[in-house]
Amino acid sequence: MNDSKQSLLVVDKLITSFDTDRGFLRAVDQVSFSVPAGGTVGIVGESGCGKSVTAMSIVRLLPQPAGKIIGGHVWFKGEDLLRADDDRMRKIRGGEIGVIFQEPMSALNPLHRIGRQVAEVFLLHRNISKNDAWGQALEMLKLVGIPASEERMMEYPHQLSGGMRQRVVIALALACRPSLVIADEPTTALDVTVQAQILDLMARLRAEMNMSMMLITHDLGVIAENCDEVVVMYAGRVVEKGPVSEIFAKPLHAYTRGLLRSMPTLDSKPKSPLPVIPGMVASLGEHVHGCRFCQRMGVPSSELRERPALIEITPGHWVENCPRCLGGEH
Repeated sequence: MNDSKQSLLVVDKLITSFDTDRGFLRAVDQVSFSVPAGGTVGIVGESGCGKSVTAMSIVRLLPQPAGKIIGGHVWFKGEDLLRADDDRMRKIRGGEIGVIFQEPMSALNPLHRIGRQVAEVFLLHRNISKNDAWGQALEMLKLVGIPASEERMMEYPHQLSGGMRQRVVIALALACRPSLVIADEPTTALDVTVQAQILDLMARLRAEMNMSMMLITHDLGVIAENCDEVVVMYAGRVVEKGPVSEIFAKPLHAYTRGLLRSMPTLDSKPKSPLPVIPGMVASLGEHVHGCRFCQRMGVPSSELRERPALIEITPGHWVENCPRCLGGEH
């Protein structure tokens, strides 16, 4: 999508597997994309397509001992994170790459007060005193729009609303003003009004801090409003990627077209059923080597033995070259 010289993050043919009773199963299968400096890239797809595993592979926070990165490179500011030692990764996580986790209740420690958890980020990544860390934590809570911040510093996660907890998670991710933020479905389980507030807050802070962002979501509307480029993932692979404006105007892969058709529009009749993509994403142990969306559409496995290559249709717009998916057969 972008020349690596212009990109803050370059993921190159990343392969992540999980050790199961059935052997090693690939959850991420040769995924490649890049995040430009100062830009926002959206990763979209249904549950089970490998979006979150890709994100956790980048910062090496996979479940252990089952999760293993077995191939590829992740270049961040020219450094391959997959070859960095554990001490270096601890400095990068939170310091240079911030992560906004999907579920704030599991991201926050229920046994510690909010102030202590935010201050800990500064103590880990900045050579400052506890008093200074506490003061900077308070400033971060104010920055993300938490009212009565002094009182909230002394409260526990269960005492805050879902929207407030998500703001705390954002404060944790942005505390050290990282170059890159990975936001894994940051508005999950929030109502529409709070979701809009959180997305507006993230966009404002990204602009103020001149950060790059990798935004993972199911919601193509969120991608359209907040991202410069989009990566469409299906069953552990990238099936289409490119500029948001071009892919929304001219989606090429059948899966991308299906996702866009399933979005409600202003022209939709009230209470009319939305089009849906038939079937489900295959489980890891059922993946074929060939086109996995064709597998979902009922094409026999015997015809799906060769993996389609990614080809560049127009500058920056790549798509998996499956004749059935590009030819409108699905």
